[in-house]
Amino acid sequence: MEVVSSPVPNGRYVIAKRHKDVIYTSGMTPRRSGVLVYTGAVKPGCPVEDYRDAAVMATANAVKAALQLLEAGERICEVLVLTVFVAAEPEFTDHPRIADFASTYLYERFGANGVGARAAVGVNSLPGNATIEIQLSVVVDHVPKFHPA
Repeated sequence: MEVVSSPVPNGRYVIAKRHKDVIYTSGMTPRRSGVLVYTGAVKPGCPVEDYRDAAVMATANAVKAALQLLEAGERICEVLVLTVFVAAEPEFTDHPRIADFASTYLYERFGANGVGARAAVGVNSLPGNATIEIQLSVVVDHVPKFHPA
């Protein structure tokens, strides 16, 4: 599931910031064309699979934000840090399983280099009542040019 359009800040911040060869994204929620799609706290007893699409959409938005700062001939080569914030009711304790959906998306997109350090954090609420918020730090490198023999 990819985002339809580029993420847009909902306040006074940028969606991503680059320092040398590292890009840091702002927290990205599960929005499609600027509209928050998944809201409400995760409830204990609900299958974690019910939150897969929210995690994937928020992660895809974070990747899209990072991609906007690439220059010609560059690519994201490695995920350094993935931070997953999960709005959850106090009794819910399976935050890492929801974060696994984000990790799996990054692994499928970037291979083994898509797996970085990670935090899965439960919170009382997120902006706009979002279910999940994703923040990424990624490394950029230059795509090797092909030189025919």
